Amino acid sequence: MATIESLRDDYEALDSRLEASADGGVDPDCLLTFEYDYPNSDSEVVIATREFTAVCPWNELPDFGSLKIEYVPDKQCIELKSLKYYLLSYRGVHIVQEHVANQVLNDLVAACSPRRMTVTLDYLIRGGLHTVVTARHGTD
Repeated sequence: MATIESLRDDYEALDSRLEASADGGVDPDCLLTFEYDYPNSDSEVVIATREFTAVCPWNELPDFGSLKIEYVPDKQCIELKSLKYYLLSYRGVHIVQEHVANQVLNDLVAACSPRRMTVTLDYLIRGGLHTVVTARHGTD
C-alpha cells in the first residue's frame, strides 16, 4: 500500500502523462492512491469539478458538464492530481453521456476499492435537453 511519502516520484511524473493521453484514450493507469489512516470511519469524501469534457461520438462536438464523486474510503484514497489527469484524458474520447459515469465509476473503484462510491455527471444543456447520469457502487 502506498503511503503519502512513497508517492512523491509517481506524483511528479504525472506532469508528463497529459501529452501521452492526448491521443483520445482514457488513462486509468495514471490514477494514484494513498493509504487511508481511518479505515473504520464513515467519513465521506466529495470531489467535484465543473470542467469535465468528453466528445459526442456522433457529431464530434464536445460535451461539457459537472462531475461529482462521493465515496467512503476503505483502505485507499484517490490522489487528486492524478484524478485531474485521469479526467483530462476524456477530452478527446468519443463516448456517449450515458456511459461516462459508469466508466469513471468502474475505473475509480478498481483503483481504490471504496466501501461505497457515487459518480454523478450533470451535463450542460444541449439541443434543449438536460442530462444527469448517476452511477453507484456498494450499499454500505
